[in-house]
Amino acid sequence: MYALGIETSCDETSAAVLTDRFEVLSNVILSQDEVHAPYGGVVPELASRQHIKTIDAVVGEALARAGVELKAIDLFAVTQGPGLVGSLLVGLSFAKGLAYYFKKPLVGIDHLEGHIEAAFLENRDIGFPALALLVSGGHTSLYLLEKKLSYRLLGKTRDDAAGEALDKVAKFLGLGYPGGPLIEKLAAKGDPTAFAFSRPRIKDAPLDFSFSGLKTAALKHIRESEISKEHPRLADFLAGFEEAVARSLVDNLARAVDEFGPKSLILCGGVARNTRLRARFRQFADRQKLPAFIPSPKMCTDNAAMVAALALEKRAAGIPMSVDLDLDAYPR
Repeated sequence: MYALGIETSCDETSAAVLTDRFEVLSNVILSQDEVHAPYGGVVPELASRQHIKTIDAVVGEALARAGVELKAIDLFAVTQGPGLVGSLLVGLSFAKGLAYYFKKPLVGIDHLEGHIEAAFLENRDIGFPALALLVSGGHTSLYLLEKKLSYRLLGKTRDDAAGEALDKVAKFLGLGYPGGPLIEKLAAKGDPTAFAFSRPRIKDAPLDFSFSGLKTAALKHIRESEISKEHPRLADFLAGFEEAVARSLVDNLARAVDEFGPKSLILCGGVARNTRLRARFRQFADRQKLPAFIPSPKMCTDNAAMVAALALEKRAAGIPMSVDLDLDAYPR
């Protein structure tokens, strides 16, 4: 059995083909970084237009790499939300057309649940209950999974997401886009203790996240120390800010571990590619003597393999499926 996944939630156009044994036959991801770089961030209208231009070719490439014809696909899966509505509608409309023509089931997938599924796609033996820390450009959330396909939201960001805070600081300094990877590269040679950043905590909801305060503190350092792209202590400043973001994420995870006693820890989402965050996450897991699972860098970013995999999990669980043409996009 073959499943075709389609992902267009933001600025990556992706299509993937998986077997019902969760073998990834192809996973094509087309980035729009060059399109949005001049603006320092994703422009929703440009993103949706770019998806329209490329989705047919991306799906065709995924099928070609997998060596599977479109008529052989047994199950279609598409990201339904959250995300940019214009971008989501491109993928949804394309998937609906295929499902209607071939009279095959169509499954709408939650983007955040898909990111968590990326960890299971590469690690089939994750123990339950599991805590999943999801960190991306638009979302920062903490979930408890008591079993497969069970997602209990424990905490989420009150303002900026972690990736959003990194991108905004990079934009303020004129480093370029996307900001997170650029900060990571420059911060690698810096001293993370050179600049002091206090880590936020929300008293009435200790598992929620907040990064607006860290972002404001970073802008204060930039102004007071006159930090710029040419400043000799730029690497130290960026290392300190990146460290504060990573520590803040792990702090919340630690509180959740104390409260819920999981058997496994998961780190996922686009920002989970960050080397410093991966290191702090693994160090914490080692101290707790808990197995840690992080998808490979390619699986951390928005991709269609995680979309198809989650649809296959739902099928294996016996969830009824049909040609659901009433699927609608839902925003962030």
